[in-house]
Amino acid sequence: MTSKVFSITLHRDGSVCFIPIPFDPKEVFGKVRAPVKVTLNGYTYRSTIAAMGGTVCIPLRKSNREAARLVGNETLEVELVLDTEQREVVVPKDLLKALTAAPGARQRWDALSYTHRREHVEAIEGAKKPETRERRIQAAVRVLVAPPRQPPRKRASGGLRR
Repeated sequence: MTSKVFSITLHRDGSVCFIPIPFDPKEVFGKVRAPVKVTLNGYTYRSTIAAMGGTVCIPLRKSNREAARLVGNETLEVELVLDTEQREVVVPKDLLKALTAAPGARQRWDALSYTHRREHVEAIEGAKKPETRERRIQAAVRVLVAPPRQPPRKRASGGLRR
């Protein structure tokens, strides 16, 4: 079992909260964007190490922060364990039915990352009213069947055309 324990101060700026990584994850886990199980304050969750603009960190979503009984600016011990278990999202039956009914939606769903699938399912299952749930299912399907966005093209004069 590959793991690392370290002490760090959480970073929080408004709604953004993350755990800074003070070491090279590639040396410990074999790659920078390693899937890990994070334990802080006795609470464990699954995440992936992120590297953005020179900052290497682990996102700390509000739901995980609250479950760990943290505000987001504490200094604490963090344990990371390489997560080798398969990451699967259980697709609700009504979402599966909508994905199957829309041409290409199921294939696009299967191509989504674990995180994107999980976020769609959490939004759908978090709906309190049936009509909100249905609206969120339809929104997810719309996103999946929409043509992929094309990057802006350069004009002959060197500027960007949108």
